[in-house]
Amino acid sequence: MLGIGILIPVIPQLFTNPASPHYILHSTAYGESGYFLVGLLLALYALGMFLSAPIFGELSDRYGRKKMLALALLGGSASYSFFAIGIAIQSIPLLIFARITGGLSAGNIGIAQAIIADITTPALRAARFGLIGAAFGIGFILGPSLGGILSNPQGLGIFGAATPFWFSAFLAGANALWVFLVLPETNKNIERGTKKLSLLRSFHNIARALRPSSRRALFGVNFLFQSGFSFYTSFLGVLLVYRFSMNEVDIGTYFSYVGIFIVITQALITRPVTARYSEKQILRLSLPAVSLCIIALAVAPSQSLLYIIAPFFAISVGLSVANLTAAVSRRAGETIQGEVLGINSSINALAQSFPPILGGVVATVITPTATLLVGAMFVAFAAYGYKHVTHS
Repeated sequence: MLGIGILIPVIPQLFTNPASPHYILHSTAYGESGYFLVGLLLALYALGMFLSAPIFGELSDRYGRKKMLALALLGGSASYSFFAIGIAIQSIPLLIFARITGGLSAGNIGIAQAIIADITTPALRAARFGLIGAAFGIGFILGPSLGGILSNPQGLGIFGAATPFWFSAFLAGANALWVFLVLPETNKNIERGTKKLSLLRSFHNIARALRPSSRRALFGVNFLFQSGFSFYTSFLGVLLVYRFSMNEVDIGTYFSYVGIFIVITQALITRPVTARYSEKQILRLSLPAVSLCIIALAVAPSQSLLYIIAPFFAISVGLSVANLTAAVSRRAGETIQGEVLGINSSINALAQSFPPILGGVVATVITPTATLLVGAMFVAFAAYGYKHVTHS
């Protein structure tokens, strides 16, 4: 998570800020397509994750968690290295290849969840799955600030904009070594068998989500919400460059500030709020609030207002994500929890794959501001759809 967070403030500087010393499109044939390239690179990563996550899960059932987790981490390390080299030689095709490799290696979180499930009783799993959420929050707090420092030529950026990617490659490689040397194998029921590996498992999950059921409309709401949120995550950094000419340190500081409130929401707010109010009561307020916050961020006239909006946005998103997942789980029987949540994960991954491409086109043809407004519209549709679902 730290390795992912480190990259957040750097990518907008590479492709969308000609005034930055890190801008790499001056001497290439891609100079007018920076917004589209940002979207393409993010979309390829999400699409790779959509395809590979269920496959890594099946492989870890067959060959063990330890081997597959180490392999996924090594793939991530290689992808960061390819990206660093691509920056150094200003090769757009190599950068694209690096993001595809990174996405295909991104099944490691699913394997980590399986490891936790292997060694934890059902009653304690929710709390221990929360450790992954805590890791995400800490990585989101520390990563962007560290990325800004590592890419700053006046700081630790000895390799320029490639420095954070080399550091992320080191983290992923060290993580793989730690897994290989220290982590015990937790899958005690390895079944290699003859069952055919499904390379299209994610597409099968989407097909199952479209079948008539009490969960289909809720899957649609989740898809709309995740799509809208993906517009925000993909292009907020670009917007900060476009509207306020922020450098990598400024962007890293802002994202770290948002990360603090993500952790506060998960640690201190979500549990008491969900204990007092129902999912329906929370989501009918939190989903519209997310949409309104994205609009406010898109049109904010000053940087100070961005910092004022951030706590409200983080709290609304935290409550929405937790309760949408709980709502899907609640509509599944106890015997198919894993299947239904797996389908939901595939929906989330698919919802993160197309907004970067569409957002890149919108940012190029109109402005990056319009990209966030499109995201707010998707979340508003999710809020309307959820209201309809709870009435039906």
